[in-house]
Amino acid sequence: MIRVVIAEDQKMLRGALTALLKFETDIEVLAEISDGQKAWEVIQRKQPDVCILDIEMPIINGLELADKIKKDRILHHCKIIIVTTFARPGYLQKAMDLQVDGYLLKDEPIDYLIESIRKVMNGERVISIDLAASLFMKEENPLSEREIEVLRLTKDGLTTSEISNTLFLTKGTVRNYLSSAIQKLEAESRQQAVNTAVEKGWL
Repeated sequence: MIRVVIAEDQKMLRGALTALLKFETDIEVLAEISDGQKAWEVIQRKQPDVCILDIEMPIINGLELADKIKKDRILHHCKIIIVTTFARPGYLQKAMDLQVDGYLLKDEPIDYLIESIRKVMNGERVISIDLAASLFMKEENPLSEREIEVLRLTKDGLTTSEISNTLFLTKGTVRNYLSSAIQKLEAESRQQAVNTAVEKGWL
């Protein structure tokens, strides 16, 4: 029996997945959870064979949760399948860097997910066909290390003054790095630059 935990914040989808998987004689759904923190607690307690994780979840997102599972000395054997509506290359690249076992788009047929569960249990890696090509189209990161640092701190919610204190730079220098990053990413604001860098997997 393949023991599965589903972490998905959309109630209707979560319920549908659970109901459909319960028809499979070799799959048991141990739990269905709506946020990443609760999912982490349940996964630690139940130690499933396969964790099906949405990316966009409250508190802890799916990629962060996958990282915690992979680093845990007891849970690292758990197979991880990411399911997402987002075909963003940055998300896919991060998932591959974490060595997740599956990365599927939510518009795949349920039979594809069921077959993927069985495949990852046999040691295979499964990626939606529509996403596979993007692995070979990785863009070169135009940002310098300092620009990445400044954008990462911006993403964390720090002000220019706080970034200045953290990196021991003048406020003017921080603004210059932000301006340069915004220009390179063809963004209109620092937040848009952060969003673009995250989407492309550079943060």
